[in-house]
Amino acid sequence: MLDFTCDYNNGAHPSVLQRLIDTNGLISGTYGFDEFSESAADKIRAAVEDPDAAVYFIAGGTQTNMTVISSCLKSYEGVVCADTGHINCHESGAVEYTGHKIIRLPSHAGKVDAGELEDLLSSFYADQSHEHMVFPGMLYISYPTEYGTIYSKTELQALRGVCVKYGMKLFCDGARLGYGLCSDGADITLPELHGLCDVMYIGGTKCGALCGEAVVFQRGAVPDHFVTLIKQRGAMLAKGRLIGVQFDALFEDGLYFRIANQAIRRANELRALLDAKGYSQFVGSPSNQIFVVLDDETVKRLSENVKFEIWEKPDKDRTVVRFVTSWSTTPEQIAELGRLL
Repeated sequence: MLDFTCDYNNGAHPSVLQRLIDTNGLISGTYGFDEFSESAADKIRAAVEDPDAAVYFIAGGTQTNMTVISSCLKSYEGVVCADTGHINCHESGAVEYTGHKIIRLPSHAGKVDAGELEDLLSSFYADQSHEHMVFPGMLYISYPTEYGTIYSKTELQALRGVCVKYGMKLFCDGARLGYGLCSDGADITLPELHGLCDVMYIGGTKCGALCGEAVVFQRGAVPDHFVTLIKQRGAMLAKGRLIGVQFDALFEDGLYFRIANQAIRRANELRALLDAKGYSQFVGSPSNQIFVVLDDETVKRLSENVKFEIWEKPDKDRTVVRFVTSWSTTPEQIAELGRLL
């Protein structure tokens, strides 16, 4: 059975796993205060080209989103995101559970439009009763988006400009960050993205690690006592080295980006295959998530041998399905999927 459901249904990249094995017998500090985490943080600061960046390691994406958002917002503030945003659709209300409202904007192939964000904020502050409302305190975006699309540098600069104008924080969910930065058409670098965001995270779980995300703050943007807030939200591992060791391996000799590039190569092979067979893509995603429109009979037939995500129904006879590649996807698997299609 072929499996294209997601990019975290495998183990760790062999180099990451080997680093865990090699360091397994060593004694170190706990709760992330260890030499492996310190080394990983130094490598990440070098990668974002910011020696003053603050780096923290958290076990998973939902914990990261919930912890960052709830720690950065005041009690009366909410977070703005696309209506298709991960925190709005796929995290079981984790953000709302902390007492912060999600304020939705229309999604444009997964992306937020800067003009619509400006309209939302100007209307909010023009309302004479806005003191009785939830203040928009943060913009949440993801790179890539839930639809595998990527923001251009110009789009990100426009969003940053609106956030600065209205005193909002900009937070980028980078669960699949490597796949976005390495995708065709990406025109922004990791240091540039870091410079536009108050806080972002670099995904490990979906990019070759067993688990873990690296949260990166610009200087001055870290909430007071953030370590305490991480633990208070149940997002801290006692054996914090587990994440530190993995990121130390991922950010050595460009492994993180080699992993991402490999997944993008397989995704591009799959796109070419789908195009050759006449299948239409639902959205022009350049990253490792591919959304294709299939008739329901094909979906039924294909599901006997292939696992994939059912996404949505554009009409009563067709279905949008999602195929996802990862570092472990092989050319042979792409070829076999093509044969089955």
